[in-house]
Amino acid sequence: MAEAELIRRVVGADYSPRIRAERLIATSRVVLAAFSLMAVWFDPYTPATHGQTLYVLLIGYLGFALTVAAVVWLAHVPLRRLGLGSHVLDVSLFCVLTYLTEGPTSPFFTYFMFSIVGATLRWHLRGALWTAAAALVAFNGIGVYASEVMNDPAFEEGRFVVRSVYLAVMAGLLGYLGAYEDRRRREMSALAGWPWASAREQMIPQPEVLQSAARILGAPRVLLAWEEPDEPWLHLATWSSGEFRSWREAPATFQPVVAEPLAGLTFLSKDVTAAVPVVLRRAPDELRGWRGTPIHPALQSRFAISAVLCLPLHGECLFGHLFALDKRHMTGDDLLLGEVVAHQLVSSMDQSLLSRRLRQAAAAEERIRLSRDLHDGVLQSLTGAALQLQTVQRMWDAEPGDAKERVAGVQRLIADEQRNLRGFIRDSQLAPAGLTSGTGGLHAGLSELVRRLEGLWGLRVTLRLDRLDDQSSDALAYDLGLIVQEALVNAARHAAASAVQVEMATENGQVHIVVTDNGRGFPFFGDYDHAMLTAQGLGPVMLKERVKSLGGTLAIHSTPAGARLEIRVPRLVNG
Repeated sequence: MAEAELIRRVVGADYSPRIRAERLIATSRVVLAAFSLMAVWFDPYTPATHGQTLYVLLIGYLGFALTVAAVVWLAHVPLRRLGLGSHVLDVSLFCVLTYLTEGPTSPFFTYFMFSIVGATLRWHLRGALWTAAAALVAFNGIGVYASEVMNDPAFEEGRFVVRSVYLAVMAGLLGYLGAYEDRRRREMSALAGWPWASAREQMIPQPEVLQSAARILGAPRVLLAWEEPDEPWLHLATWSSGEFRSWREAPATFQPVVAEPLAGLTFLSKDVTAAVPVVLRRAPDELRGWRGTPIHPALQSRFAISAVLCLPLHGECLFGHLFALDKRHMTGDDLLLGEVVAHQLVSSMDQSLLSRRLRQAAAAEERIRLSRDLHDGVLQSLTGAALQLQTVQRMWDAEPGDAKERVAGVQRLIADEQRNLRGFIRDSQLAPAGLTSGTGGLHAGLSELVRRLEGLWGLRVTLRLDRLDDQSSDALAYDLGLIVQEALVNAARHAAASAVQVEMATENGQVHIVVTDNGRGFPFFGDYDHAMLTAQGLGPVMLKERVKSLGGTLAIHSTPAGARLEIRVPRLVNG
């Protein structure tokens, strides 16, 4: 597929400012040529020889204008060579028409304005100046020829000078407009190149952000002063001559940073060192003047501030001010541009600060998970080992054989936990000893877990697994093992149970676990659902937290003769 066709399909026929400019120029050329021909038709020019030549030139120019307009309107990419060629032909034709029709006093003189406007639309300041220079040379050449060579009695020197000055002034105005548009495009390009805030970057603000702000605002130095609602500090950062610095000070050091009447407003002052500085501030609907000291004297003295553009910052995580320092030739346009830059800066800093908070929250959540896993795994196993050793100590003399067997069991337990801790250090996941997550491991893993806990706590455990298809995710299999382990250990350690029944099944997209024991129940009796346990702060804390983290529910039926736990968690399938 051709490049032009590809661009047209992606962004449409009117994607380029240059195409729109060429279409405007081409349409205007057709109108200009048509009305010029019509004017000469209704008011024939004399002498007749020149009149005939004018007809031919204008008819040819109209045909040329129609052809160029057709080409430009059907094209979907800028035709740069066509634009340059048609521009040269326009200027040349206007010189010929001026020469053929009264020279410096020709009514076709104003057509040079069309050429300068077209050059401004195409090439901005540079095009306007070069075209104006060519038009002035041609126009003055025609005037000198008429005055000095032809000795034309109709030549009016005053009118010739006025027209030359008029042409130069119009070229200057159009050139200024072209330069203004160039500046705005550069500013828009700089804004489009605003650096992304890296979530991994610890420095706030990032040096690239202040550098971009200084570049877009055209300021040699920028000063950023901000506070965060949760921190009792005034943060400061500067960018000057390629050097970035940041530090913090007490909030009262520069309070208030800006004068009270200027709080929350964008303003500029070309000389804050004056006896009574003049300030231009941007009100909601207009620009207004103000007289007074705009910023804190200590801040002004510390950073040797003379000219300043102040931009208020209001973000989700911060508030403060951005100061563009030492910029020359500031105008009201800088206030509008500065507000856009301030918005970009606040967005970048908010993103960085929110990313940092998320990392801190994730770290805190991970610490909670690790503490819960250690409690459910290693600490419970070590508690069981300690109780076993107490039993060994009592039976060592009377039953040395059984005591040695129990010591060997404790040794195996410690070895299992050592292996589990190594895997935890490697994988950051502390699985119940004996439980292998994943397909084909859940049945066997739960059976091995039950066998270990029976030996460790002296329990009789009945395990029933119904419609459990081993398709749960690795993470859920890991948590299921810890849930069963926590429930069994609680029954043995706190309820003094001797027999426990564990039932596990999948139904309606959930894993349903029922743990029933013959112990003395919980300190409370009756039926409690998940909402009641949460509201009254009842039930096993670690087990509730783990079930809650999985998006599940816990219900307890407690009696003096035992307890029944019903746990439901969503079933995740391996992908």
